[in-house]
Amino acid sequence: MKPIDVVTYAVPFFVVMVLAEMIWAARSAPEKYEPRDTLTSLALGLGSTVAGALTAGVVFAGAMWLYDHRVATVPSAWWAWIACFVLDDFNYYWAHRTGHRVRWFWASHVNHHSSQHYNLSTALRQTWTGFFALSFIFRIWPAFLGFHPAMIVTVGGANLIYQFWIHTEAVLRMPRWFEAVFNTPSHHRVHHATNPIYLDRNYAGALIVWDRLFGTFQRERDDLAIRYGIVKQLGSFHLLHAAFHEWRGMLADFWHAPFRHKLSYLVREPGWSHDGSREGSDAIRARWLERNGAD
Repeated sequence: MKPIDVVTYAVPFFVVMVLAEMIWAARSAPEKYEPRDTLTSLALGLGSTVAGALTAGVVFAGAMWLYDHRVATVPSAWWAWIACFVLDDFNYYWAHRTGHRVRWFWASHVNHHSSQHYNLSTALRQTWTGFFALSFIFRIWPAFLGFHPAMIVTVGGANLIYQFWIHTEAVLRMPRWFEAVFNTPSHHRVHHATNPIYLDRNYAGALIVWDRLFGTFQRERDDLAIRYGIVKQLGSFHLLHAAFHEWRGMLADFWHAPFRHKLSYLVREPGWSHDGSREGSDAIRARWLERNGAD
């Protein structure tokens, strides 16, 4: 079995949708696009594609090694494809959640959140360092259960394609039944927001049910204007700064920290500090909820 490169087939769709959204924004909301920001997103997307192409063989080989030592064999039946997609989406939820809660993984993921604009080009703002961060370990382990790596790669690509369309402000709400099950632009706007009540919420890939099940769901509030980006904004359109700034900051903290706290700067949540001089998202969100109440 060979993986189906569904993402490559979807590239023309991506281009058409970005152009369509640009036309909508030019007519209705020109502030939604900023040329330098869009170029940074596109460059990060290109770099991520190159990095992925260079490392895909190693990741696939690792998955094949797990498959060679599998405990069972899952057939290539229609129900197996559905099961693989759901399991991969579950794995994505935990990979994504860890990417926000463990600074080592956040250093790789942060550039996806670094734009202060929210549009379809933001979906292309992807990491260059996912392989180095070892983020792929969350997604390939089903090969050990007996899912063929080609199946895992294919459904993973389908999940990525699904997530493209939810990076927009052009769509306000989907039908209630759809919002109850699937990730939507409304749910994902919350995820990209820096408002304290929205921090570290809605990690879903395709299915929002994981957030509802594991207590990380937050609905979008109509009475609250969303601020996008990261808690400490990037403040630059410099490509290399966007790609590597958190790695540099994390390693600097690691280097200067007392020995007993060094590991914590790699594995604790972003914003944590041993002397309390900085706040993580939990503290920021808790203080806001104390003042304003939950909804």
